[in-house]
Amino acid sequence: MAAELMEGVMGILWTEQLSVGNAIIDSDHKELIAMINGAEYMIKKTDSSALSLAFDHIEHWLRVHFSNEEMIAQAVNFSFAKHKLRHETMLKTFRLMRGVIEGKNGAWDKDGAEHYAEFLSDWLTNHLVDEDMLMKPVLESYPYDFRPALHP
Repeated sequence: MAAELMEGVMGILWTEQLSVGNAIIDSDHKELIAMINGAEYMIKKTDSSALSLAFDHIEHWLRVHFSNEEMIAQAVNFSFAKHKLRHETMLKTFRLMRGVIEGKNGAWDKDGAEHYAEFLSDWLTNHLVDEDMLMKPVLESYPYDFRPALHP
């Protein structure tokens, strides 16, 4: 989405400090950042039809990303049980949030719109900094382009 279209939306910016040391996970994070920034824009503009489609994409990408993280964590022997529970909780929360937004057919009040935009951005920032960074020390002992074999 062009920068001028995103005017008025702070959004998350990718920096190298957000890298967890794996190309697949970093690529997933960059994609999620772009999707969440786009959803934030649609929320602020109350574009309910585009937002519904954006939520479809975000939910799909969350599942892909969580699966990728789990596959990589298993391949590098990183304890992932607690992390996996957080992923499941996020998907449930995301679906609940989506249901609330879509239940109102795009007719949000200003506070509601800002709450959901902040929720998405805050979740992703916390996910990256507080959870995924725990894998970084382990991932740094592998090549950046490490990709687990599909069949061990």
